[in-house]
Formats: sequence, structure tokens, C-alpha cells
Amino acid sequence: MANMISNFTSQPDLSNKHIRPLENAGDLDPLLERIGDSKYVLLGEASHGTHEYYTWRAEISKRLIEEKGFSFVAVEGDWPDCFKINRWVKNFPGSENSIKEVLQEFKRWPTWMWANWEIAAFAKWMRKHNENLENPEKVGFYGLDVYSLWESMETIVKYLEKEDPETAVLARQAADCFEPYRKNDSYVTAYRNMKPRCRNEVVQLLSEVRLQTHRYDHESEAGLNAELNSLVMKNAEKYYEAMAHFNSSSWNVRDSHMVETLNTLMDYHGDAAKVIIWEHNTHIGDARATDMAAHGMHNVGQLVRQQHNDEGVVLVGFGSYEGSVIAGEFWGGKMTKMELPKAIEGSVEKLLHQLGKKNKLLIFDEDSPITEIFSSRMGHRAVGVVYDPHRERGNYVQSIMSQRYDAFLYIDKTKGLHPLHLTPDGHLTPDTYPFGI
Repeated sequence: MANMISNFTSQPDLSNKHIRPLENAGDLDPLLERIGDSKYVLLGEASHGTHEYYTWRAEISKRLIEEKGFSFVAVEGDWPDCFKINRWVKNFPGSENSIKEVLQEFKRWPTWMWANWEIAAFAKWMRKHNENLENPEKVGFYGLDVYSLWESMETIVKYLEKEDPETAVLARQAADCFEPYRKNDSYVTAYRNMKPRCRNEVVQLLSEVRLQTHRYDHESEAGLNAELNSLVMKNAEKYYEAMAHFNSSSWNVRDSHMVETLNTLMDYHGDAAKVIIWEHNTHIGDARATDMAAHGMHNVGQLVRQQHNDEGVVLVGFGSYEGSVIAGEFWGGKMTKMELPKAIEGSVEKLLHQLGKKNKLLIFDEDSPITEIFSSRMGHRAVGVVYDPHRERGNYVQSIMSQRYDAFLYIDKTKGLHPLHLTPDGHLTPDTYPFGI
């Protein structure tokens, strides 16, 4: 490995050709060229609390929307909350007056993951982009995750009681089935002692809603909202069951749900649809190139490649060497700005730092020297919403980078994002954020 790196760095022309600078939106041209006509672009992050990951994903997304006609953004967030963002960016009747009002309704921990100034800025850009477009052409923002069982039940019951009383009977039966377990709403305990008939209730509801979606078209995307809230109810029950049994199958249930939701959204938007997906690297980087595969785990990136590779799939990872990050010391704990230590020896991030203290864009083309260098397993940092900087070595995932991703954005030094309830540095608003601060 050391000889390969030495040989690579000793040839400046070769090095410059395959490790591109990453300082502004114009430097994304090689990535846009690599994406080409692909319909699925998955953008990762090495943490859920880093400013630069959000702003660079936003810049990539803007260019994909403006230059390549991408249809919607789908994120690692709850369907009901993200659907409120979707309504706001499309300026649907009855949506909140400001994006700040929308994001303040995000109540489930970790609230900072989506209720932050970086998302507010991107949402305002989306709304401006959409303002002169007809509804079918407006770019959407949707959540793919499975956690919102109770919120999805409330949403669908209230809507169906107003619009479809007959199907609302099924929705109320399903909600009543789950209600005794609501006080145990945690990923581990919610399913314990739950009656098996609950699954039958939500499956019957989902089937009925799918048959009736054509009746809900008088309200923008109402049928889609009803169907996907029902899907959350069905798969959340499976997810909680897996969590109660303390095995890795819960991960597979969750990522399979996110892909099922994604496929539903693509079908809804039609044959020409293109999607941008924002999730953690552990979801979008192909699991087969990590030690996840040895534990029987798959993820979104792997499933999308397997199901849609002929339509074009590009996986883009992110990482950094040092800085700060927003996280909690334990699940549900206080939001804290923490130090992100310098990357450990032998890691991807340490290697890229040694190649120069600059931001970098890597494209893993076939037969490229950079692809060859990253064809061996190396530690690649993954920071969760729960983080302890003093136990840093446990946060590295052994990865074959050139197989896990198609491209990689490296930011040498990063900082924590700006949660919505905090005033950003210098009292900036989303409107006045310069790119890359």
C-alpha cells in the first residue's frame, strides 16, 4: 500500500487527473459527467451532524435538478414530517407560512438531523425553483424511513375519516390494535406482547388504500400520502418485531422499507423520474464492500444497485479528517457540539489527508490508479447520532472504497451543522449563507 501511494503521489499529472480539487460548485463537473443519464443518485454523509455534508449535498442536488431534470429528493427521514416539507416547497394550499414553522414540527430525536439551518436554506431554494412550475413538474422532498408508526397512524385516520369513511373504519381498527403499545414507543420494546392480528389489520388497510388512491386526487398528492403512511404502519410493525428479538434483521427490515418506499415514489412520478437520495454512508454505500455482508446485512445502496443498475445508479460517499460534529452522548441525550478527532492511522481519511490538506473529489473509474489504491479494505469513519469521540476506533467500517462507492467527496476539516433553534454564526439566516462556510 505504501509503495502504491508513493508511486501515485510521485506523478503530479497523474495525481491531479484522478484526485480533483473540491472548492466550489464548479468543481463538481467531473461528478456530473460521471452521473450522466443515471436515474438514481445516492448522496451519503459520514455523520448526521456535519455542516459541509449538507451543503455539498445541496449543491450537487441543485445542479442535478437544474441541469439534469431530477424529480425529487428522498431522505433518511420520517414520511409525515418530510411530507410537510414537500408541501411547503411545492407551496400547496394549507402549508405553513415559513420553512422555520415546518421544521419546528420535527419532534422526534434527533431533531437536529432535519430541523437545521442548512435544510432550511435548501428548502427555500427548492420553493423558489418550483414557484413557476405546474404541480406535476415541481421537485418534491420525501422521507423514506420507517420510524413514524404513531404519526402515520394519526395522519391516515384523520384523513380517511374526512375523505373516505368506509376505508377509515379499517384505519381505526388498525390504530386501535396498536394503541395499547404506544406508551412503549421505543425501537426495542414497542412490539413485545403485541397481538399477531395487528399485522393483518395494517396489511388489509394498505391493500384497501392502494385500491382507493384514485379517489383522493382532489387534494395534491393525497393518495400518495395515504398509501405511504399505510406502508410505514405495515413495515414499522415488522421493524419493531425484529428489534424486540435483538438481531440484525431489524436493519434489513428498515433498509428494505426505505427501498420499497423509494420504488413506490418512482412509480408515482412516472417512467421519466429521477431521484436524489440523502442518507448516511452506512445506508448508501454498497454493503457488499464492507463487513456488513459477513453479518447477513444489506442496505439501500446494495438493493438499489441490484434492482435498478440498468437504469443508472451512482453512489457518492463523504468523509473528513477532523473538525467538529453535532451528536448526543446517548440515545435521546442532549444535543452537543463535539470534537471530531483526527482520523486514525491506516484509515481512508488519514490517507487522503496525507495526500494534501485540501478538499478532494475522487471518481472511481475502471482502470484508474485511484481505483486500484482503494481496492483494498481500509477503515472508513462512520459517526452516528450517538457518538463518543474517546472511543474513536470503534467508529471505523472496513471498506473497499472503490466498490462501496462510485465517487467520494473528502473534506479535510468540517464543522457541526446549525440546529434550527440556534442562531447561526454571525446571526446569518438561510438566505445569507455563503456556499461552503
